[in-house]
Order: sequence, then C-alpha cells, then structure tokens
Amino acid sequence: MTQHTPDTNAQFADALALCREVFVAKLGDYGPSWRIMRPEAITDQLFIKAKRIRTLQVKGRSAVGEGILPEFIGIVNYGIIGIIQLRLGYADTKDISVERATELYDGIAAEARDLMIKKNTDYDEAWRGMRVLSYDDLILTKIERTKEIEDNCGLTKVSEGIDANYFDMVNYAVFGIIKLTGNEA
Repeated sequence: MTQHTPDTNAQFADALALCREVFVAKLGDYGPSWRIMRPEAITDQLFIKAKRIRTLQVKGRSAVGEGILPEFIGIVNYGIIGIIQLRLGYADTKDISVERATELYDGIAAEARDLMIKKNTDYDEAWRGMRVLSYDDLILTKIERTKEIEDNCGLTKVSEGIDANYFDMVNYAVFGIIKLTGNEA
C-alpha cells in the first residue's frame, strides 16, 4: 500500500490562488487605494487581522459571523501589499493601474512561494505538524518584531528586515489557509 504524500507546492499554489481571487475582486471594488498606506499602517492592519484570529480561537465564536479563514486571506494580501509598499514607497493617490497592482502582487506571491520551497526543504514539512493557532501566534510575534524595527527607523543589528517578516507572515498565513480549507492531505 502506497502512502499519499501531499504536494505542498500545489497546496500552496491553491491557497495563493484563493488569496489572489479576493485581492483582484477588491481591486475591482476599490482600485489600488492601499497605495496611500504607509508600511506602519499596513503592519497595524496585519495586527488587527491576526488579533481577530486569536480572539476567535480563544472565544470560539464570531459576533459578526465571519471566521478565521478570511482573516488569514487578509494577512496574505496585506503582507504582499506591505512588500509592494516597501519597494515602491507609499503614494498620496492611487498612482498605479489595477493591472500593474496585479502584476506586482503576482511577483511578490511568486517570491513568497520560492521562499517557502527553500524553507520547507530545510524544515522538512514541519508546518504540517503545527496547529493553526501556532501560525497565528508566530504571525503576531512577527508583527511585534516588525513594529520594533519600524520604531527604530528600519534599523536592525542582526535581524532580518521588515520585508522578511512580511514574507514570513504571508507564508504562515498560507499554511493556515491550507489547514483550514482541508487541503492538507
């Protein structure tokens, strides 16, 4: 009897496709209005999403009827937006087209996937043995680290920068999405 080995790369691609679908739909509603957000505001938005996940996990219920999955999708999308903003700088208006925003999103998502593949090779699929609550705790930790770096004007002595923390948040959130959608086996 052969044991089925899950294909992390395919699962990751499926989860990212779900996030991209939401991103593109919101671009249709609002355009790239997020271009006005400074990185610190994006970090705070990530905090709101991760904090809500923790609250839902602890309380076990939602007052507004939305669950954890949309928050993980939001973390992926805001993490990618954060990296875009770090690279382009923020703007005073929507200064890029929907098409350009989508191109930038796809490029960052591909970088996140490539990073996941490298780290997953080193960690040998350890994420599969983790609980969903751990992904959120790690994201909250990365947010606190990011806030410290932002408060220190982006300077670090030995740590990775803000972009590395955003990439890790994206990847942890994707793992959460894989587990929550039942797409892990």
